[in-house]
Amino acid sequence: MRAVVQRVKRGEVRVSGEVVGRISFGLVVLLGIGRNDTEATGDALADKIANLRIFADGQRRMNRSIIESGGEILCVSQFTLYGDCRKGRRPSYDQAAAPELAAGLFQGFLESLRRRGISTETGRFRADMEVELVNDGPVTLLLDSDRLF
Repeated sequence: MRAVVQRVKRGEVRVSGEVVGRISFGLVVLLGIGRNDTEATGDALADKIANLRIFADGQRRMNRSIIESGGEILCVSQFTLYGDCRKGRRPSYDQAAAPELAAGLFQGFLESLRRRGISTETGRFRADMEVELVNDGPVTLLLDSDRLF
């Protein structure tokens, strides 16, 4: 799995003009699911994100996790994170999971975050979405489960 994790002041996802997910402060996570990913991969990545110390403490140092800070997560499925642009001009998505596999693993990832007590909103899987957010910091991290575990 690949994730772009952004600390935000607020975030929102719309499908056909309808708001389907909204958070005040916390993280926006764009999540790509690879064809070799498993439930265990999703659980490990959720644990990593839940415990990243990227929120300010009393001394304005990044020492607190989303759990400690009471923030929310807005998670958006993003298969294009597996776009391979090394050859030609059109990205290849050969390493992205098939939609049937990805849908279940995406739901499993969301449940893993929720089991950790994190309020989690989402976009709509396979929909054309508009994602709006206000970066805080900005703090943006790239996580790839192939390089983390």
